[in-house]
Amino acid sequence: MAGDLPRRAYGPDLRRADPRLSARGQFSAEGRKNPCDRGAGSGHSAANPASWKHCDGSVSVRRPQFVFSAILAASVLAGPAHAADLVSFITPGADEALRTTLQNASLSREAGAAKSPNAQDLFASARADYARLLGVLYDHGYYSGTISIRIDGHEAAAIAPMDAPARIGQIELTIEPGPRFVFAEAAIAPVAPGTQLPKDYRIGATARSGLIVEAATAGVAGWREAGHAKAAVAGQKIIADHRANTLAADVTLAPGPVVHFGDLHTSGNKRLRSKRLVEIAGFPTGERYAPEKMDKVRTRLRRTGIFSSVTLTEADKLGPDNSLDVELAVVEEKLRRMGFGAEIASSDGLTLNGYWLHRNLFGGGEKLRIDAEIAGVGGATGGTDYTLGARLDRPATFTPDTSAFVVSEITKTYEEDYDERAFTLGFGLSHIFNDRLTGESAVEYQWSEVNDDSGRTIFRQVAFPNTLTWDNRDVAANATRGYYGMVALTPFVGLGDTGSGAQLKGDFRAYKGFGTDNRFVLAGRAQIGGVFGPSLAATPRDYLFYSGGGGTVRGQPYESLGVDELEGGTLRTGGTRFLGVSGELRAGITDTIGLVAFYDAGFISADDYFSGGEWQSGAGLGLRYNTPIGPIRLDIAAPVSGSTGDGAQIYLGIGQAF
Repeated sequence: MAGDLPRRAYGPDLRRADPRLSARGQFSAEGRKNPCDRGAGSGHSAANPASWKHCDGSVSVRRPQFVFSAILAASVLAGPAHAADLVSFITPGADEALRTTLQNASLSREAGAAKSPNAQDLFASARADYARLLGVLYDHGYYSGTISIRIDGHEAAAIAPMDAPARIGQIELTIEPGPRFVFAEAAIAPVAPGTQLPKDYRIGATARSGLIVEAATAGVAGWREAGHAKAAVAGQKIIADHRANTLAADVTLAPGPVVHFGDLHTSGNKRLRSKRLVEIAGFPTGERYAPEKMDKVRTRLRRTGIFSSVTLTEADKLGPDNSLDVELAVVEEKLRRMGFGAEIASSDGLTLNGYWLHRNLFGGGEKLRIDAEIAGVGGATGGTDYTLGARLDRPATFTPDTSAFVVSEITKTYEEDYDERAFTLGFGLSHIFNDRLTGESAVEYQWSEVNDDSGRTIFRQVAFPNTLTWDNRDVAANATRGYYGMVALTPFVGLGDTGSGAQLKGDFRAYKGFGTDNRFVLAGRAQIGGVFGPSLAATPRDYLFYSGGGGTVRGQPYESLGVDELEGGTLRTGGTRFLGVSGELRAGITDTIGLVAFYDAGFISADDYFSGGEWQSGAGLGLRYNTPIGPIRLDIAAPVSGSTGDGAQIYLGIGQAF
């Protein structure tokens, strides 16, 4: 015997065309007859109209109305709680996994675990548990289950709200799942080419209710990705056969027309000009609809840092020629922001840095950032170094994904081998190719004055720095998986006595987590550097490479490895070739405490990567304390090879070493 359910049985959640099932459908139950049906003197509970009562007062989930609404309610699970003694669970026929899921879904169990549970909360939770537990059963493929929730011996669904008890001594939940159903039919049509339906939405698989919703969601998403923005579920027919323990599901989709983007309507911007807002968004007016294009608009707006909230809303109805207008609502961030950082090492000394940021400087989305750093305070590396830099970025220059920038920096450096004053001024473009790949090109004038044992030298050059960065790490400050790669090529033309050539740098990192919740992580890093073209003496000092310190080889003093090639071997400088390798094993002891074992090695040469140079290495142990802004890092390392240092080095900072 089969009968169609009224439309309201689907419930409001599935009336949404995207992605839920629509309300224009059928749900039938076959092969069931309950002696307590309306014809036998029983009916819907006034307190729980979606349920049916048995003669003994328990509530059965076998009736079609309850089955249908629970499929669409799906399984909304509450967080686990430790039930108090006043709430008991009886689950005959349920395996341990199902029992645990039912317990975690129960509001009664959560309310009973409160320090001072009150009767009103317990009563409301017990009545709400029928639908929640039913959703769990359906999501696991059980459609003939029985749920009984008794409050001091009385079925909760039979207690009218006005008769709620003032005190509750015991709540007993009895859930019999019954047999597990499988799909006798799992149909959905029409489906757009390339749509990936759930692999278990098939005949013979466990008939989990969530699979029907997942299939409908995937079907609608497939059509939307093909340009049909208003694709929806047109209808569905779901039949449960209790004699055969099977479920037949048939979902019909309505793709609708192919849509192209219409106009973008903006609101919420106060300081940012509307014209610039549209330019930054890069809304693809006139192009064929695609969800990923909407995502790109959101990403462009969020990465500017100007907005605290970005909302895109598609129009309910299509415009002329199947065009789709979109409403953009933004909330602007505060104009200014400041930040500070610190790091200390036993040989390098204390490093302090900070920045000041101004968003939307001229009302066109411009971002001005000023950075300052003091390094080497109290260190044994020659003296205290000072850096002051500024950068002004203008987003959406030439293209929505291209920014123009002007950069300037002044430095004063006191190293063991030389003192340097330097100035840089340049401008360039940065481009975001995709979520992982970014690039930057610039033109810079660079000037420096170097004082060393050979006297005073002036370096002047016009440089053309170019950088490509690939980053797919899960968390940049504390990665457990993914890769990072940076390649920088800087051709330069020397002025006066400065040589001409190019500098090449590379930094490559890989991360692999394993164990429960990636408790253990293997991290590796390889660095390479080289200067090609000019002689060593004619190369600007800050283009040369050193090894040693927290950024290269921990356990060795900062920039302790260079070359002695000038002035008959009496003048020490950086080399023109550099190689660096690092490896770490990171182990989480608790959720906040971790230990690290590491090994670093570095190579410096004046002319070749494979001969004429020198290696140094160091190894040690580290402690990590996880914080919301990244782990606090404490490393203790000692030299392993090389003649550049002895004794332990200590490093303290924020974030992993790499």
